[in-house]
Amino acid sequence: MATVNPPRGMRDFLPAEKARRERVLAVIRERYRAHGFDEIETPVVEEHGRLHAGIGGDNEKLSYSILRRGLDADGIRAAADDPAALSDLGLRYDLTVPLARFYATNRGQLPTVFRAIQIGPVWRAERPQKGRYRQFVQCDIDIMGDESSRAEAELIVASLDTIDALGLQGGTVRVNDRRALDWMLDSFGFTEDERPGVLITIDKLDKIGPDGVAGELRERGVTATAVDAFEAFLKRPQTREYTPYGERQIRKALPESAPDEIVAHLASLGEAVVAARPDAGAPPLVYDPFLVRGMGYYTGTIFELAHPSVSYSLGGGGRYDGMIGRFLGQQVPAVGFSIGFERIVDLVAEQEVDQAQAVVLVHDADVPVAQLLAHKSALLSAGVARVRLERRAKNMKALLERSAADGYTGFASVRSGDEPGSAEIKPLA
Repeated sequence: MATVNPPRGMRDFLPAEKARRERVLAVIRERYRAHGFDEIETPVVEEHGRLHAGIGGDNEKLSYSILRRGLDADGIRAAADDPAALSDLGLRYDLTVPLARFYATNRGQLPTVFRAIQIGPVWRAERPQKGRYRQFVQCDIDIMGDESSRAEAELIVASLDTIDALGLQGGTVRVNDRRALDWMLDSFGFTEDERPGVLITIDKLDKIGPDGVAGELRERGVTATAVDAFEAFLKRPQTREYTPYGERQIRKALPESAPDEIVAHLASLGEAVVAARPDAGAPPLVYDPFLVRGMGYYTGTIFELAHPSVSYSLGGGGRYDGMIGRFLGQQVPAVGFSIGFERIVDLVAEQEVDQAQAVVLVHDADVPVAQLLAHKSALLSAGVARVRLERRAKNMKALLERSAADGYTGFASVRSGDEPGSAEIKPLA
């Protein structure tokens, strides 16, 4: 007998939870649009070759493939060793790869600088665990066609504004630049071939500490003198004075002689964010020279959204100037920021039910259908936002409690012969 549970890593949502998710999504959409972004939609399915073009990082290994139509048993056996022969399509594992394809397809109909909103489900063959699902919603904003720091600043301000609107004030953004990371590794003496593995280890710094990072790098067999130089840098004496985000904080966190162009780019982000949020005081940015972010397509600025209530990030993104060129044949600057919807929706406090009136119309069994619908229409015409018909039950307390949990604010009783519009509405609370 088939199980009645949803597939592992996927979930059903009851009406109250679905309503809460939609309220959060409505706030996100409204704030994104307020900052000049326009929503688009792309298919949930993309070509297999596009999803496995080497631009999706480790997510490519977690993608769901769709079996080619028309393959019989012999065809499946013949193609068993070639995933591309077995599958021609796959479910999207993020919204960035589809966006790059969308831009390449529709560039002639888009403005020179295009600000996109994408909100929708994605699928990854994750190992299900708390907070990690195989189907989940992503909320992305991206800017294409702008190579200046204005694009990153717009994304950061819009993202901070959005979580503020959701009641999660106090968020900060950790910032780094892949170019600064590359320069730093070069300055220590790591070779270009060693860089991907070194970055994987550096990404664990907050979990295993400087000794753990140095030990793992030595186990990897990378250039020993580079590891020694990096370990010495990690353990260098540092003052504990607070330095707000800016050029001084950035230079203090990097080895000496960091490239002026990269430092100036990063510092300008703080200036722009402060100008956009004058009442927030010091810029809500922190320079983290060891922020890596695992996606291989990042080429410049990278960032992660943090909140003091949790130890994990609530979103992130970065600049991926090389991706669209893979489809278009010419380079187009692009940068994006994704809010982790599933994490944020769990943090957002249960909101008060909508101020709009929602009424449960409790009726006797003998009330004619035509009369019930007339009562319902009268309430809707009078400005009630939602009306649900419920037959009177023996356990009225349970019925009303369930209605309140579903977001209804009041109830009214209807008996046969009552005039439409005469029902007295009583509060559920």
